[in-house]
Amino acid sequence: MQGFLKEGAPARADAFAAEAEGLEALRPHVRVPQVLERGIRNGRAFILLEHLDLKRSGDYAALGRMLAALHRQTGLRFGWTRDNYIGLAPQQNGWCDDWTRFWRERRMLPQIELAERNGFQLTEPSYRLLENRRPQPSLLHGDLWSGNAGFTADGPVVFDPAVYYGDREADLAMTELFGGFPREFYRAYDEAFPLDAGYEKRKHLYNLYHLLNHLNLFGGGYLGQVKATLGRLQGLVD
Repeated sequence: MQGFLKEGAPARADAFAAEAEGLEALRPHVRVPQVLERGIRNGRAFILLEHLDLKRSGDYAALGRMLAALHRQTGLRFGWTRDNYIGLAPQQNGWCDDWTRFWRERRMLPQIELAERNGFQLTEPSYRLLENRRPQPSLLHGDLWSGNAGFTADGPVVFDPAVYYGDREADLAMTELFGGFPREFYRAYDEAFPLDAGYEKRKHLYNLYHLLNHLNLFGGGYLGQVKATLGRLQGLVD
């Protein structure tokens, strides 16, 4: 079997371990690359994945149905068995029974506090949009944008996860960032697992997490988008 090799400094070994565990958690429910091997070799951390002949576009309706099927897999609480990584950044996943508390303490506050240490002055958003939100803890990909999905001759594939149990809307919201997916993806998802009223407002709070992460990873080029989203959220709760 051909492999796709990812390497990094020894400190990346934990990130590759988290990636492998996430892929194995998703495997029973969605198509993902098989993990062939991981560890440290010749002073380098590595993960060897199944090589797939991926295309950038394909049956987006099938991808929407696949994601809906994943989100019907639920847990008892929000979080995950371990912390992992969102891109290159650590992501906290300590278990929590309350979704709003989880989103604030495990997602928003770590990013806002890091942004402040990086020299950006930001206001914490209101969480009133989540006041009456009581979602089931769905199994999430966690980092699902167009760059982390592809298509083989057999159908859609997802990869590079940041897995946890959370509100399925957080996964769907991220698919709208950085170019988004075609309309047929969203139509198929909603037919398979209809969205709740209010998603169009809540998605901005969920996507703020990823925008903050990009601000912290890549710098001030994302500051305008972060501030615009904070302003939009304030307008939605005023």
